[in-house]
Amino acid sequence: MPPSPQPVGAERARGETKGFGEAVRFETTLASRAKAAEKAPMHHALTLGPETLHALPSGALSWPARRLLTVSDLHLGKSARLARRAGALLPPYDTRATLARLDADIEAARPATVVCLGDSFDDLAAADSLDEADALWLSRLMAGRDWVWMMGNHDPGPVAIGGSHRAELTLGALTFRHIADPGQCLEISGHYHPKAQLAGTSHPCFLADTARIILPAYGAYTGGLRCTDPALTALMQPGALAILTGRKALAIPMPR
Repeated sequence: MPPSPQPVGAERARGETKGFGEAVRFETTLASRAKAAEKAPMHHALTLGPETLHALPSGALSWPARRLLTVSDLHLGKSARLARRAGALLPPYDTRATLARLDADIEAARPATVVCLGDSFDDLAAADSLDEADALWLSRLMAGRDWVWMMGNHDPGPVAIGGSHRAELTLGALTFRHIADPGQCLEISGHYHPKAQLAGTSHPCFLADTARIILPAYGAYTGGLRCTDPALTALMQPGALAILTGRKALAIPMPR
């Protein structure tokens, strides 16, 4: 005997129930992905020699095993230097913006050592003419930790603000210097202010391969050199990465 036909309302109810279940599963999947995205690290982990380093979205590089944070090319006092030399007049907030970013990174990473890879000041006069509030802010950041100023081409001598002053620094297998040395390996440097384009937008970026890492400029008023420039393509190995800064550190193949 054939089954009795089901009422039209019952078929509609089953369809609605099925649709509701699919919607719930879809919402659950979206929520799970959102939670996974929240837990995903914002940094990009890099290996240089035996060491694991973290490229941070701000442009700083963290070495967790050593409790070390390194930044490059702060160019503190750039707007003051331009005004002093009758250049373009820029709003004088670059030092404060750069120190605020550095303060946030130090608060998050809690480093025992901070290494500034040169061109920390736009020139030596900029170091001597820091606004009092900015100088106190920087002194507070330096307090209680080892602070190393590397010599750059903009600030070739020591500053009176404290810390130690080096041309190069070797810790374990890694060497820190301002400008990359093509004949050396396992080095961390700055100087070039590398930038890469993604979807038509230019981003300051790290460049990384098995021999070296080049940091982006950390300063608020710093320009950049496209990583397609021969000066950078000659330094970096095939297969090098460009790690873009921004909301999250994003690694892409280095454009050439």
